[in-house]
Amino acid sequence: MAHHHDHGEISKKNLVIAMILNFVITIGEIIGGILSGSLSLISDALHNFSDGISIIVSYVAIKISKKENNEKMTFGYKRAEILAALFNSVVLVVISLYLFKEAYIKFFKPEPIDGVLMIVVAIIGLAANTLSVFLLKENAQKNLNIKSTYIHLLSDALSSLGVVIGGIFIYAYNIYWIDPLLTVLIGAYIIKESFEIIDETIGILMQKTPENINLDIIKKEIEKLPDVKNIHHVHVWQTNDKDIHFECHVNTRDDIKLSQAKLLMDQIETILDETFGIHHVTLQMEYECCENVGLINRKG
Repeated sequence: MAHHHDHGEISKKNLVIAMILNFVITIGEIIGGILSGSLSLISDALHNFSDGISIIVSYVAIKISKKENNEKMTFGYKRAEILAALFNSVVLVVISLYLFKEAYIKFFKPEPIDGVLMIVVAIIGLAANTLSVFLLKENAQKNLNIKSTYIHLLSDALSSLGVVIGGIFIYAYNIYWIDPLLTVLIGAYIIKESFEIIDETIGILMQKTPENINLDIIKKEIEKLPDVKNIHHVHVWQTNDKDIHFECHVNTRDDIKLSQAKLLMDQIETILDETFGIHHVTLQMEYECCENVGLINRKG
């Protein structure tokens, strides 16, 4: 069985800094939102609070995922990060739906808003959110768990920018309905980004074949080997967003020796590794077994 490990480390220092920034912003924006009467500022504060929580969840998940495999958890704890990504994304959707309801009320019952205070507080939030986004940007490209937190922070940076623009319109033209409109637009964007992560995490938890894996192409490549008659009973799944596992039965053309079988297994593992990026491989070698069985075992 082939094993490769990703040695890229998530910057724990950056996570802690981003967490502190978000909790400070939360307090400032809640106070500013109440004093100014701005719903979009309060909605931004709630998103920032959820950001801080999501960072804590992500950090804890990273720590758990590093625990070694044992007899009870033979695959280890890698899916802790997938669960964290799912949790963070669902929380974002719930918060956005709640703010939709509040925005609906504000549309029909607009209240005066202090545009200057709204702008000042939102600019401070924008600066802090932008810094948090840059702190996590690199790791977000490598890790689905961090990506879910990064989406939290990116959405808040956009939210703060929207609130600044809204504050300018409110100050200049007294257009109070723009406040709940911004809340809805920001929420719609957040829900879209969140559902993409939810879809990916559920796919991993349901052991869905990764999107970049084509089983028919894998079958053709492996069956090009002279000693392979066919492969069948194939299973492909992920434990997290990086590690792809592959197992199958390999029917050989001849009744080969164990030493020859080992060489054949090495060839197959090399194909899967170099061509398809699959590093965790389990092969069952057979001769004149499982005749007329398809690539996938339809019964499980």
